[in-house]
Amino acid sequence: MTETSDQTPLAGKVAVITGGARGQGRSHAVELARLGADIAVCDLCRDVASVGYPLATGEDLGETARLVADQGRRCIPTVADVRDLDAMVAFVDGVRAELGSVDILVANAGVSTLGSICTMGAAEWSETIDINLTGVFNAMRAAAPHMRRQRWGRIIGISSMMGRSANPGIPAYTASKWGVIGLCKSVALELAGDGVTVNAVAPGNVSTPMIHNEALYRLMRPDLDHPAREDVAPAMAGLHVQPVPWIEPEEITAAVVFLVSEGARHITGSVIDVDAGASARFTG
Repeated sequence: MTETSDQTPLAGKVAVITGGARGQGRSHAVELARLGADIAVCDLCRDVASVGYPLATGEDLGETARLVADQGRRCIPTVADVRDLDAMVAFVDGVRAELGSVDILVANAGVSTLGSICTMGAAEWSETIDINLTGVFNAMRAAAPHMRRQRWGRIIGISSMMGRSANPGIPAYTASKWGVIGLCKSVALELAGDGVTVNAVAPGNVSTPMIHNEALYRLMRPDLDHPAREDVAPAMAGLHVQPVPWIEPEEITAAVVFLVSEGARHITGSVIDVDAGASARFTG
């Protein structure tokens, strides 16, 4: 087994990250690699018709792999659809075969679809639920048997502050992110005796293309024809309590790093809010 140190506490571990081509997923991949883990990342690498902004590309996925390699760690980048259970099982089984174990899963892949409950179509609803919630289930279903057999694992589902609250115009996104928290709690109960922890992280507005796109800007500022970043910043800040419109992916990564650490070995079934204080408004 690879010897760990204070600088590389995850040496010898293998982390699987869905939606790893850019944004939060890339941040998680690079930091876990810096801490010593080998990395496997997957992403769809094509657009989804119901999503109103461009999704990650194959070039983005390759850049994540390059950044991981710059940390001196092995990386398996794979184009895979989290909606496809067979594809996810094949991906994770392949990671186990090539890298030797599956120790950490960050089920990060997600999209945001906008629309009124009065007009949203079946595709907009189902594609969001299938990626954001079924995709988390599929990733867990693929990784959990390996973790149970080795009697050690860390599973983290990426939810949202909209998984503990709500806003109009995003019914599918909100429902999917509430579902991620319930799923994490159920799986935490199932795997508690197997040395596997399962937790959720609930970010606020994270500065990624999911936030910075014309469709969301127009939802936030319908009074403007072409709202820009500075136009939506006050409204975005209003979703938080601390006076900041968005937070950086690395701030979510810090919570992920804590949850995979030895210090978090007795934290399972929990939700870590990283939302600039928005959780202060939630019920206990």
